[in-house]
Amino acid sequence: MNEKEIGELRRRLRPDKNAITHVRGCYVNENREIVSQFDQSLALLSQEESELLLSTVRRTLSGGVGKNLVNLEFETAQVVDSPEHRLLMALRDSALRDEEAVQTLFQTVLSSLTLEGSYLILLTHDRYDVPFRSRDGAEQPDASAEVYSYVLCSICPVKQTKLALGYSAHANAFHDLKPDWAVSPPELGFLFPDFDDRSTNLYGALYYARDLKENHPELVDAVFRRPLPPPAAVQKETFHAILGDTLAEDSSLGVVQAVHDQLRELIAEHKESGEAEPLTISKGAVKSMLKSCGVLESHIAAFDAKYDEAFGPEALLPPRNLVDARKTELRTPDVAIQVSPERSDLVQTRVLDGVKYILIRADEGVEVNGVPVRIS
Repeated sequence: MNEKEIGELRRRLRPDKNAITHVRGCYVNENREIVSQFDQSLALLSQEESELLLSTVRRTLSGGVGKNLVNLEFETAQVVDSPEHRLLMALRDSALRDEEAVQTLFQTVLSSLTLEGSYLILLTHDRYDVPFRSRDGAEQPDASAEVYSYVLCSICPVKQTKLALGYSAHANAFHDLKPDWAVSPPELGFLFPDFDDRSTNLYGALYYARDLKENHPELVDAVFRRPLPPPAAVQKETFHAILGDTLAEDSSLGVVQAVHDQLRELIAEHKESGEAEPLTISKGAVKSMLKSCGVLESHIAAFDAKYDEAFGPEALLPPRNLVDARKTELRTPDVAIQVSPERSDLVQTRVLDGVKYILIRADEGVEVNGVPVRIS
């Protein structure tokens, strides 16, 4: 799925647009025990409550593709006959009315997921009459291309609020707000099946993880029996570690800046093109970047081996996970400096009298904690 398709589904999750009739769920305590279950009709909720609920589950489709949202692909054998795919199909085809399937999913999640504290598992089912679009992209609401039926699962931590001071305008008095239990935005979740090319794809699912450092592969293995790429933050950390370990003396400010600049250019060109499919790069593309920077062949070969070991030879990485498109950061144990990527030419490294320095050209506008200073 791409960002346009995900955005189309996100826009449906509003009280006046979706076909969700009810939400099923269970409350799991800190001991990984199901304390209660519910089957709540949206028709019995107030408009404010309905909007809050849909706003919560809608966040399961938030974030960037390749960062918070990961496309999972089933093998053909799984789709033909496998327990995990049969379970997901039973949930979808029954519109969450298959009690055995619902209970099986609840048990699968709580027995595999290592999530601290209490949480809710929320399940919703929606049927979307996909409007037909002509070749020029114009939407024709009265002409439905197909009915896309899907299940959305949201796993939301439940946290206790703090004691606070409140004020009642009606009573014109202060009073204490007692601690209560509040549902937090989803930590994890998934959508099944995929909405690819605005059509049903039973070979795919979309997985969501809020934390860029921890995506809980144990849950994906239990529900989908598929491998999960490393979290976005881990991809960035690993990629940079590989560069530092393998480039050796080639790991200069100029080379690192050049690689990052090329990655940023790819991101900018992809955004400008309006291409819907997520941007990814291969190991070969990164090796070409290194070669263009004059990196030694022996160092490129070392990068090749380390990349295979960390990600796999055929792994494709999103450039957005590897570089910050908005800033360049230089860091020592005691100092951190942020520079706009467009002005990385202002920064140099020098060795003066045997001491290593980072030099920043500062012609005007120098401030220290908001106070203008003069350099003399």
